[in-house]
Amino acid sequence: MPAVVYSIRVLYAITMTTLYFLVPFVIIFLLFVLLTNKLKIIILAGLLFSSTCLFAQTVTPIDTIKPGNGPIKEQLKDIKAAKKTITDSTGGNEPKKSPLIDTTIQNKYGDLLNDDIKYNKKYPVWKPAVEVLGIDVFTNALDRALQQDFSHIGPASWKYNIQQGWEWDSDRFGINFIGHPYTGSMYFNAARSQGYNYWQSIPFAIGGSLLWEYFGETTRPSYNDVINTPVNGAFLGEMFYRVSSNILDDRATGGNRVFREIAAGLIDPVRELNRLLEGKASRHTTTEVYQKEPLNVTIFGGVHKINTDQKTFFGNGPTNALINVQLDYGNPFEKIDRKPFDFFKFKTEFSFGSGRKILDNVLGYGILVGGNTNFGKLAVLYGAFQYYDYFDNNSFELGAIGFGGGLFTKYPFTKDIILYTSLHTAFVPLAGNSTRFDPTDTAQYRDYTYNDGLEVKLESSLVLGKYATVSVAYYNYALHTFVGPAGTNYINILKPRITVGIAKNISIGIEHFVYFDDRYLKNLAPIYSVRTEQKIFLSWFLEDPQRKGRYGYD
Repeated sequence: MPAVVYSIRVLYAITMTTLYFLVPFVIIFLLFVLLTNKLKIIILAGLLFSSTCLFAQTVTPIDTIKPGNGPIKEQLKDIKAAKKTITDSTGGNEPKKSPLIDTTIQNKYGDLLNDDIKYNKKYPVWKPAVEVLGIDVFTNALDRALQQDFSHIGPASWKYNIQQGWEWDSDRFGINFIGHPYTGSMYFNAARSQGYNYWQSIPFAIGGSLLWEYFGETTRPSYNDVINTPVNGAFLGEMFYRVSSNILDDRATGGNRVFREIAAGLIDPVRELNRLLEGKASRHTTTEVYQKEPLNVTIFGGVHKINTDQKTFFGNGPTNALINVQLDYGNPFEKIDRKPFDFFKFKTEFSFGSGRKILDNVLGYGILVGGNTNFGKLAVLYGAFQYYDYFDNNSFELGAIGFGGGLFTKYPFTKDIILYTSLHTAFVPLAGNSTRFDPTDTAQYRDYTYNDGLEVKLESSLVLGKYATVSVAYYNYALHTFVGPAGTNYINILKPRITVGIAKNISIGIEHFVYFDDRYLKNLAPIYSVRTEQKIFLSWFLEDPQRKGRYGYD
């Protein structure tokens, strides 16, 4: 199983990295179109506006391909260019009201609020259920091909698992906190990609996990897996679905269409499989059929110094290369009826150099329910959020599931000087926390405890126009151990950062990373640990033409 999950983690890393290189290409292409078609944009937007306002007639939606009105490729260029004129970049927290937008079915950027059910129907429940079974069968067959002992299942192992009951397993940290959530995302998207919404897709992730725990392997079913797989699986699955929707366009043809299908398939392979089986990958529509939200992407590349000494700054230790990518999906200050994950933040970092670990961390949160309000110039998003935290580096391991409340605020001191702040408090029903203190440890067994507790997160950025950004992130975890050495751990992570613009959308930055771990074990003396890292990087900010703002800690 470790080999399988390691392969999954590598596939995940390749998938995310590929996306991050594809997205810039697409955005650069769109910007080129915008710059070379300004006159066409003005004329098209003016005609659409005047036909609506002067004659008060219903016009064809802005995203519609019109037969006989020229090549589809050229029409799509005009549509995308015209939509870029509907933007929040001219001021305010959301695009101004536009006669081009039908707000009963579209957001204020002109994109669908929901997938068009005409083209994305809900399939009978047996279809995603069979696909979930197929995912488990395929995974077990792959394990057997890799000669994993736990894959040799049969009536005897099924009887044993049912009779012996549940346990907290001893799998490696990456298997439990990345491998199982990724598998859960596949169960989730078996339903999500066949017309089921976020809430309706979660039972399929639960069912897939239970099926695997009892019948997919010879080891006893584990509590941690049946929590991690569906909960974090839904988190990853919905994000994969949303990002792939932003890539897909059933109006596109030719090489552009092939490019989009491949890119979406790398992000959400189960969805692309269903598109192939259902004929969606080759169908052509005249209108957009997927829900979309503005998406900003920030790519960081640089080096980080990992200090092995306690409380040091540029102390002893290796220096690794890093690649960090952040996705900011949706506008938190647009006043719409909130649905799960119409606003989320997702960050991941890869480390290359010393040690065997490549995927350093995965962090994110997405709104489940919420609303918007204003207090003078202060814009506020409030709601219930889901949180996913994963650190697996040469200093420590920490993984946590969180559910709680959050606030996201924007306060403009001037047009260009803006303060963004987010504050979150959450209950942690399950966390994993390393017990080791040697950062070079490469144990192949469980070297972490299972915990529950609370977490608090504060992220704030002061954006000084295009010149600089001063940011700080602070995470606090209070974890009670229920499997492992009895006690309580208090973990604090502090990340101050400064970036300075050196060219358009290009900045140079430095970050100081501090990890504090205070362990109070029963009948033992307290243990205090501090680890630090320093990071120097270049960042490339890819701003959606419709959405303005470096929201939050970036």
